Amino acid sequence: MIWLIIIGMASLVFISRYAFLEPKLPLKLSHNTQRFLSYAAPAVLTAIFAPIVLVRENSLAITFDNNYLIGAIIACLLAYFTRNTLLTALVSMGVFFFIL
Repeated sequence: MIWLIIIGMASLVFISRYAFLEPKLPLKLSHNTQRFLSYAAPAVLTAIFAPIVLVRENSLAITFDNNYLIGAIIACLLAYFTRNTLLTALVSMGVFFFIL
């Protein structure tokens, strides 16, 4: 039963991805739908990193004692000024581990 559920979920995910990525299929999204979906990635990333960066011991931690917050600020500044993903990731992780 477990394997059936896993295979079913994998099939559903594959089919839903394949429908949008296969250029031969006549499935096109409207401009409004494409614009609406463009907000999905930033929203998901914010939902993932905000609790990690801003919450310590079940309370809001917006102080300079929070190493995660300092690393996130440096990563944002590097990403904005350099526009280089690899440099941003490496330098911000290095700063985070240095101040840890």
